[in-house]
Amino acid sequence: GLELSHCVGAKSLGTTVPWRSGGPCKVKRVRTVFKPEQLERLEQEFLKQQYMVGTERVDLAATLHLTETQVKVWFQNRRIKWRKQSMEQKAAKLSQFGVIQPATADSTGSKDHGEDTVDVEL
Repeated sequence: GLELSHCVGAKSLGTTVPWRSGGPCKVKRVRTVFKPEQLERLEQEFLKQQYMVGTERVDLAATLHLTETQVKVWFQNRRIKWRKQSMEQKAAKLSQFGVIQPATADSTGSKDHGEDTVDVEL
């Protein structure tokens, strides 16, 4: 299951402690640490296809003893990493030939899908 840490001081007081004045307690989630075998399999699947959906995602999650959400988010984050690496490689090739790319605020490109802009890990 997912382990959640508590607000500072919550255990000692026995109640929920406001994270900031007027706000509810903000619960911090513990980051998932993938096993090497899980990462190897996820990378293998990513090399075959960058998008894992439907029953394929459910089956992969079950095989790796992960939740479907963990697999989904891993693929989202991996696509972002792949795009960043691709952009860096293109920039390196262009700089070899003396071509200078104009600096942009969005270095990930304009073809991002809305779902891929999430950088959340479960």
